[in-house]
This record gives sequence, C-alpha cells and structure tokens, in this order.
Amino acid sequence: MSRPPGQTRYLNVTLGRRMETMTAGKISSDIERHASIKSKIRAIPDFPKPGILFRDITTLWNDPDGFRLSIDAFSEAYARAAIDSVVGIESRGFIIGAALADRMGKGFIPIRKQGKLPAEVERYEYELEYGHDCVEIHKDAIVRGQRVLVMDDLMATGGTMLASCELLRRVGAVIVSCGVIVDLPDLGGSRKLAASGCEVLSLVQFPGH
Repeated sequence: MSRPPGQTRYLNVTLGRRMETMTAGKISSDIERHASIKSKIRAIPDFPKPGILFRDITTLWNDPDGFRLSIDAFSEAYARAAIDSVVGIESRGFIIGAALADRMGKGFIPIRKQGKLPAEVERYEYELEYGHDCVEIHKDAIVRGQRVLVMDDLMATGGTMLASCELLRRVGAVIVSCGVIVDLPDLGGSRKLAASGCEVLSLVQFPGH
C-alpha cells in the first residue's frame, strides 16, 4: 500500500483512489454490503454501565452472510497489501484475525492478556482510567521486519490497540494497518492511532459512546 501512514479509512462505500476506477455496479454492491453489515450489529442500551450504548457484533457473527461479508470486505481492502501475518488482539480480535488470515493464506499471531501464553514473552504495560493492564506476545512469533495486520472487533478509546501496536514495534514488526469492524470515532481511538503513525481501517462507524 502506497498511502502515507497514520490515516483513517472507512469502507462504507469505497476506498480513496479506488472510487475513480470502480463501476456503478461495484459501488452499489459496496453500499449494499456496508448497509447489510451495519444492520446486523445490535445496540444494547446501558451496557456495561448506564449511559453507554453497546455495539454488539455477536449478532453479525451469528449471521453466516454477515460474517462472510465482513471478512470479504477486509480481504478485498487488503488484497494488494504486502503482509506476512495477521495479528489478533484478545479476545474478539482472534475471531476476525483468524478468519482473515485463513482467507488470505497467512499465519495468525495472537496478542494475549498477561499470563496466558506458555513460552517466553515480550510484554507491554499501559495505563487505564483506573489502574493498568498488560498485553503479551511470544518473542519468537515475530521476526524483525515482519509485516503485519492488526485486527480487533471495535475501536473505542484505542488503548488496547495502541498498546498492541507498541508491543509489536518493540519486537520488530512493521504495522501495515489496523483493522476493526466498528469504529466509534467520537471516542477518539482512531485519531490516536493515526497520530501514532498507524493506519486504521473500519467497516462501519457509529456516533456516540
């Protein structure tokens, strides 16, 4: 991919320069796919606490067409990307990342919470609103210069994705892009990732929290 780092891309309709070469039928197909994916994501009010409208993608995954459409969208967007592996962030990133890795014929690498990986790990600690957390990766999972996609289900404040990207850089990975199904841009996570030099690609966006 020849675009500069630190961009936020949205797949609602098309991607940047692709618009110039796409037929009316392909644009229509992409619009329909976007609408279908978005319609299959359930909204749960007041979860996990009052005032939060939770975007539940389990309903998307439970629908065979919805799951397939979401992986189709990612695999098409990254079809020309020079990547070696797909990384998934615990735990819902495992579902998207593993499916995408299989579709693209690439290996899958998990990033896990502290204490879940059996071999020697590299870890990265990061601050939360009330305390701290830690992400880990096997030290032998990445060779320096390995080009990776980083996948998760949803981008909110971006803390875990940012920490995962820092962890990957620490072990020598080159981050090609960070992909999520849902972006909540009002919470600022995608802007933070872009500011750190990471491209963010999302399939759908919702306003608010």
